[in-house]
Amino acid sequence: MAKNIYVGNLVWEVTADDLLALFQEHGGVTRAQVITDKETGRSRGFGFVEMANDAEAQKAIDALNGHEFRGRALTVNEARPREERGGGGGPRSGGYGGGGGGSGGYGSGGGGGRGGSDRGRRY
Repeated sequence: MAKNIYVGNLVWEVTADDLLALFQEHGGVTRAQVITDKETGRSRGFGFVEMANDAEAQKAIDALNGHEFRGRALTVNEARPREERGGGGGPRSGGYGGGGGGSGGYGSGGGGGRGGSDRGRRY
């Protein structure tokens, strides 16, 4: 089964063909892509390579993680599916009156208001 690999810390000029050539030395590559900015078309400095199987993918990760490519040490690891990357959904703390911690929400007497500040005005 094919395995997707994340490749980070790329210089802006690296192309999908460059990634393909680099990773083919370590096994069969089924796909290589450099992620670009939607508005500018410029590389975002990372990409993905899909290797033919798990063993070849692991061989490439072991060989290329930390490897210097065009003056930069690459970050190479197994790509994680989007839904596992975090960043949403879980319980949140803070906000008005929530959270604990002494930052003082409404009615807590914690000094979070505007009046009576001894800091002076800053413009």
